[in-house]
Amino acid sequence: MPRKYPDEFRSRAVALVRAGQTVTKTADDLGITSSCLYGCVERNRINRDEIPGVSTAESRELRKANGRIRELEDEVEIVRRANALLGSSAHHRQGSTR
Repeated sequence: MPRKYPDEFRSRAVALVRAGQTVTKTADDLGITSSCLYGCVERNRINRDEIPGVSTAESRELRKANGRIRELEDEVEIVRRANALLGSSAHHRQGSTR
């Protein structure tokens, strides 16, 4: 599982690269892999709209929305199962109120 670095750490690492230091040297100095730092730099460029992609904020919103969708789908499935167990007695008849 990838190691999660604090936002401040990633921001400072990206700032060093943006200031002209190479990714490889910066990664070595900070004790992280260069592929991790390349990912941080790319994420920063996406967030700044320098390259196309899904920003961090949009990604968070999508994860939250997808979680809510899964919740609602689970609720619908529970209602379907309950309806199947109760059978036709659970159906409300339309029309007459008698």
